[in-house]
Amino acid sequence: MAPFDYAVVGGGIVGLATGLALRKAFPAARLLFLEKEEAWGEHQTGHNSGVIHSGVYYRPGSLKARLCREGNRAMVDFCRTNGIAYDVCGKVIVATERKEIPLMQTLIERGKANGIEVREISRDELRDLEPNVSGIAALHVPSTGIVNYRHVVAAMVRLLGEGGATLHAGHEVTGIRSTPSGVVVHTSRGDFETKFVINCCGLQSDRVARMAGCEPGLRIVPFRGEYYELVPSRRGLVRNLIYPVPNPDFPFLGVHFTRMIDGSIHAGPNAVLGLKREAYLKSDINLRDTWEVLTYPGFWTLARSNYREGMKEMIRSFSRRAFVKSLQRLVPDIIEEDLHAAPAGVRAQALMPDGRLMDDFVILHGNRSMHVCNAPSPAATASLNIGEEIVAQLPKP
Repeated sequence: MAPFDYAVVGGGIVGLATGLALRKAFPAARLLFLEKEEAWGEHQTGHNSGVIHSGVYYRPGSLKARLCREGNRAMVDFCRTNGIAYDVCGKVIVATERKEIPLMQTLIERGKANGIEVREISRDELRDLEPNVSGIAALHVPSTGIVNYRHVVAAMVRLLGEGGATLHAGHEVTGIRSTPSGVVVHTSRGDFETKFVINCCGLQSDRVARMAGCEPGLRIVPFRGEYYELVPSRRGLVRNLIYPVPNPDFPFLGVHFTRMIDGSIHAGPNAVLGLKREAYLKSDINLRDTWEVLTYPGFWTLARSNYREGMKEMIRSFSRRAFVKSLQRLVPDIIEEDLHAAPAGVRAQALMPDGRLMDDFVILHGNRSMHVCNAPSPAATASLNIGEEIVAQLPKP
């Protein structure tokens, strides 16, 4: 008999939240967690903007729409129960050009369809909420919040450990092999037997799926999101969260302002192709990762259809002046001297062979395995409910 019932590969917030859902559904199950880094939540989880998203952007009926809405409430409850600092501060979505007005109406309709409170506010109301913002129209979404997801991960690790789970950081998975009685997971520090594998590896999820014999039919392409931080003396320019009206044809929300739970103000991110799956620095390059992207037909289809937006993102990456100019559309008083560079994040974006960027969570089934192969933002917000969704599809131990 295999010593573990479930092995969760990937120690970010989605993998750990799945563990909490497993413990709730199957209290007697023997759980194993494997993470290649020496600490938990070191990639997408630990490099995001800390927003508890409302779910206003997502297509009604999609997993993102449902799980984000439910996850928003669940994450707030989790933080409250575990003494984690959070703030449901709300956000504004600001139109700066008339062509964005119809897109705002679409967001209002999506919000209503998704069961989320969102309303158009007057210029006076916008000034009351964000006195330094410039816009011709705006929406207010009161359920948006902020938190430090590293603190959430620490609480999840503690709860799993107290519940008897086996947690191994510093164990990189190098292979997955089916046996007549289960699965053997090979790692850099030894092998483990389990009945079932759950892959929550984010930036490496498609590769781990293939290790387990599951062809995901997509490729993870890394997009680096670069941030700046306002100097302390200029934090008063932003009270909470200020977003532009997003481009509906692009899966990114545009550069925006976010108050972090520690009081700092971050501006960004842009979205540029990473030349390494974990490319947190402009200088990070991995030849294998780069080759896989550049030889993938879907990338070139995407590049041809989005080259204008892509060029804008690249210019913002190498020109602080251009980055600031995009921020000034929302807050005109921002100047270059107000900003200094902040750590970047990397979005694990699933790209199809025909060039489509997957705009929903992707959960695939394999032989004695399940694979989360697209879980970018708002996955941190939705993590507890993504975990429950995964567990609802699992065989009982």
